[in-house]
Amino acid sequence: MAAAGMASLGAWVPCRRWSKAAVFGFHRGLTALFKRKLEGTPRWLPACRQKTSVSFLSRPDLPNLAYKKLKGKSPGVIFIPGYISNMNGTKALAIEEFCKSLGHAYIRFDYSGVGNSDGNLEECTVGRWRKDVLSIIDDLAEGPQILVGSSLGGWLMFHAAIARPQRVVALIGIATAVDGLVTQFNQLPVEVKKEVETKGVWAMPSRYSEDGVYHLQYSFIKEAEHHCLLHSPIPVDCPVRLLHGMKDDIIPWHTSIQVADRVVSADVDVILRKHSDHRMKEKADIQLLVYTIDDLIDKLSTVVN
Repeated sequence: MAAAGMASLGAWVPCRRWSKAAVFGFHRGLTALFKRKLEGTPRWLPACRQKTSVSFLSRPDLPNLAYKKLKGKSPGVIFIPGYISNMNGTKALAIEEFCKSLGHAYIRFDYSGVGNSDGNLEECTVGRWRKDVLSIIDDLAEGPQILVGSSLGGWLMFHAAIARPQRVVALIGIATAVDGLVTQFNQLPVEVKKEVETKGVWAMPSRYSEDGVYHLQYSFIKEAEHHCLLHSPIPVDCPVRLLHGMKDDIIPWHTSIQVADRVVSADVDVILRKHSDHRMKEKADIQLLVYTIDDLIDKLSTVVN
């Protein structure tokens, strides 16, 4: 078991808690979820500064991982962020507040080379980040877990479910980017791919980067090819929920349809939001996300740790 050291850092967290009275499962219907108005309906309010403790997972021969953990009931929930995203994003904090209100265990963390975690980003790979996720499951989480993966995190959550089928009891993907970076690279014109191979760096345009591009090592793309999943059935048997915005200009919503088709589980739902983009961080997107988590918790029959 890896050792965890403690540190105290400031983080932005929402100023309120979710009300249990406002949360109900999908068995009441998606239409009802968005039309029904209750006094306790969660509202996304401006964040306020609060002091939170961030822990560090020490791993032999691997970078220490920064994380925040809530103890609580099972199944626990683990949020797996997107590419170069840290654990302090809107979705990660919203899920934390939701789990706190229900008394369920929750973990959010930073990948190696990202946020407060140790490591050099330029040395990171999809394979290394896969190991990060497995370290969180093996060394921090207790009992069964629901994994919530955003973008690249959606790709990694499937790898975790395949590697730890006894621990992972459900998956929720947000703009799931299975094989995403490899697919995007392969769609480039031949001459562009040759130039990237020669220079060793791919300047991938992105409106989510401050510089307007992400600089990916060619070696990163080649390593990622070893982790592609869409070429064959995905051996995951647990419930899977895939949320995707139809305005996503990074990972087309059709990717979630492909993933659903490849997953061997019979319990798979794809939920599309017509006007949502890749990040799915608006109020209605967050509500859909927490309702989905609540529905799966109910489905899996909560067990107290």
